[in-house]
Parts: sequence; C-alpha cells; structure tokens
Amino acid sequence: MTARIIDGKQIASDMRDELKEEVARLKKQGIVPGLAVILVGDDPASQSYVNYKERDCQEVGIYSDNYRLPTETTQKELINLVHEKNNDTKIHGVLVQIPLPKHLDESEVLLAIDPAKDVDGFHPINVGKMVIGEKSFLPCTPHGIVQLLVRSGVTIEGAEVVIVGRSNLVGKPLANMLIQKKPNANATVTICHTRTKDLASHTKRADILIAAAGRVNTITADMVKDGAVVIDVGVNRIEDTTKRSGFRLVGDVDFESVKKKASMITPVPGGVGPMTRIMLLYNTVESAKIATGLEME
Repeated sequence: MTARIIDGKQIASDMRDELKEEVARLKKQGIVPGLAVILVGDDPASQSYVNYKERDCQEVGIYSDNYRLPTETTQKELINLVHEKNNDTKIHGVLVQIPLPKHLDESEVLLAIDPAKDVDGFHPINVGKMVIGEKSFLPCTPHGIVQLLVRSGVTIEGAEVVIVGRSNLVGKPLANMLIQKKPNANATVTICHTRTKDLASHTKRADILIAAAGRVNTITADMVKDGAVVIDVGVNRIEDTTKRSGFRLVGDVDFESVKKKASMITPVPGGVGPMTRIMLLYNTVESAKIATGLEME
C-alpha cells in the first residue's frame, strides 16, 4: 500500500477560488471584507507569514490594513491600536501576530480584540462557544484540518481519532470540534501527550491519526494502523547541507515509512500549512457577512 497524498496546497487553492467568488458577490452588495494585521518587532518567521497574509488578501479581494510596529512598542500603544481597529467599520477581522516581544502581555492583547472580529478564534468567548457547540470563529489550523479531511472524502463520524499533542492552538480545539454532535464531527477522540503511557497502543487504534507534538519522528510506521488517515501538523527544521538555507522542513511523522501503511497522508510542507492561511480568510469573510446581517455558515 502507498498512501494517497492529501494536497493541502490544492485544497487551499480550491477554497481560495470559492472565497474569491464569495467576495465578488459581497462587493456587488456594497460589502468589502476587511482584515487588519498587526505585527510587532522583526521576527523573520512572523514577517514572512504576514507578507503571505497580505498577498492572500489581495488575491481574494479582501481589504488589507497592515501595521508593522517597532519592537519597543508599549503595551498601551498596542492595545490602543487594537481598540481603534475594533471600532473601524471597514475592518471585520483583527489579527495580532504571535509571538509578541517578551515585554508585551499576549493574553491581555488577545483579550482586547473584539470577539466579533477575532478571526483567529483565540478569544475565550469564541473558545467557549466552540466547546459548547455554538456558532463561533473556529481556530484556523484545527478548522483547516477538518476541511482537509472532509474535502478528501474522509468519514469523520464514528471514526476513532487519536490526536498527539494537547496545545491550545491545535490539540485541544481540534478535539472539541471533532466530538461535537453535528456534521463533520461525531468522532471518538483520544488526546495523547508527553505523559501518555505506551503511546503506540493508542495511535495503533486510530482510523484518523493527527500528529501535533512538535517533535521529529514522533510517529513511526510501527505506530500506525494499516489504512489509517495520517495528518501531520508538525513543522520542524532539520539540517540539510544540500539546501541553500542549510535546513529543510519535516513534520512529526516519519513520512517515508508511514506512507507505506497509511491510506492517506499529508506532506510537510504542503499539507496543513496552506489550510491555516486560507481559514483566516474564510473567517474574515464570515465576519463581514455577520456584521452586515448575513447568516454565519
């Protein structure tokens, strides 16, 4: 058996085309979705990610309002800018790029974002709504994973899902999304982590195995059930002298061995990553629809 590759780039591209059409329809009604992105400091990875977001907005037709603030920006200055964007009627989504410089309090900044414009889905109000199954902005990476599964024809309902990793960004929200009593959910979910005894005994039960531990080769072939669907969320740099950069990106899954046992598998890069970006645009468009009295999907 050789696994079918789940092409996150292609699925994200398909969704981008769908959003482009949706934005065009909204503009005919006088509605222009707007996203404000705030970057503090000069972290290279964050700068690159923000550049991608700007380009994504342009491609889809979303109005993009971007702020690049110096590292020495104070907590008060940052929060004041967030409040300003909360009150800006042209803006439907406010995103503060994380991580912030160490002197800034990330929790306080995230709490300052209006939950109605929290397109990252991190505000406690939106997290709470997600947990109890109410409509809310869902965190982009977990929501992107669900879209990967659904659009690849994977049956989630009744599936045994094992998630390796319990972060607030991926593991916890994804588990909550998959156990909901609603379409594209109704799974039986096990969360494993660094204190789990005999990790393989859990992963080998999984119909859908999601690796989000942040460690190379966390999942090897002997830990995977034949025919399982494997989603690799990890992004790890390892040394590679054949690359100009001196490194290459790999996931948490031993891709070459696991693809011989799985029925489907995501690559790294090109799997989950592109979906995270597209779900941010999706949430921004949904926010614009809600702000103008249209129903949230």
